[in-house]
Amino acid sequence: MKVILKAEVENLGKEGDVLEVADGYGRNYLLPRGLAVLATPQNLKQLEKKIKAREEQKKQELEQARQLAAKINETTIVIRAKVGEKGKLYGSITNNDVAAKLSEQGIEVDKRKIDLKDPIKEVGFYTIGIKVHPEVYAELRVQVEAEKEENKQEEEEQGEEK
Repeated sequence: MKVILKAEVENLGKEGDVLEVADGYGRNYLLPRGLAVLATPQNLKQLEKKIKAREEQKKQELEQARQLAAKINETTIVIRAKVGEKGKLYGSITNNDVAAKLSEQGIEVDKRKIDLKDPIKEVGFYTIGIKVHPEVYAELRVQVEAEKEENKQEEEEQGEEK
């Protein structure tokens, strides 16, 4: 009996496989449980259409990922943080901070896809990898600057005097 698997079956195959199985196994186990359908010409044509549709969808996702990666590669973000002596940050810059800054610029990236091995703890320039798609990798330039607390206080005082 020739069947098309609708779901992965252990020790037999994965979804979309066309297999020859014993009549009893197909009739008594696979078909009643909805794990397979008979491999009729009509069902084979449907399977072909599904495969083509999946391939087309994968191509579109890959193209969108490449466009996003190009946008990320030409982007530089600036993150300001409170700094102590010798350029050390009081806290640290994490994936969340980078993802939030990117979303402010209109680039949505999942924080888990940002490849930041250790949190950033010093002022400077950094290049961070972002895995946009399993086949597409982008690099983001990040500049960490010190917040200017003295300037803020002076501006506030000047605003009060006016």
